[in-house]
Amino acid sequence: MNLVEALRSRGLTVAFCESLTAGLATATLADTPGASTVLRGGLITYATELKMLLAGVPDRVLDTFGPVSVEAAAAMAAGVRKVCLADWGVSLTGVAGPDPQDGRPVGEVWIGYADDNGVETEGHNFTGSRREIREAAVAAALEGLLARVEQTCAAGR
Repeated sequence: MNLVEALRSRGLTVAFCESLTAGLATATLADTPGASTVLRGGLITYATELKMLLAGVPDRVLDTFGPVSVEAAAAMAAGVRKVCLADWGVSLTGVAGPDPQDGRPVGEVWIGYADDNGVETEGHNFTGSRREIREAAVAAALEGLLARVEQTCAAGR
């Protein structure tokens, strides 16, 4: 079962808050026929201050942990879920390269998943070009969401 089918069969929706992927996850899901029934929208928060302004990430999170952190990913996922009125909020933040950012190495990626049961995060370290890192991050996020959605009951939780 693909992600769109899994969400649709359970009556669930999703929204994305993307930093390093700059909308690639949202666009990838939108490429799937039927996506309009499950995709609420997304935020591209490439600039750090937009994580606060659009996704509601507390400035203390960004000041203390930085924009590439498990804490930022968690807050971004919860924020986009709220802003877009979605059942699931998914966030992606990390460093695509070619240079490290704020002491974080190229390839470090954090993904957040928020639903009404709370927020989960996962970290990854990808290698390759900027494009390869971004594509790997999107694949991991979509696979991670599918695994979580498949753990929910059909037509509700």
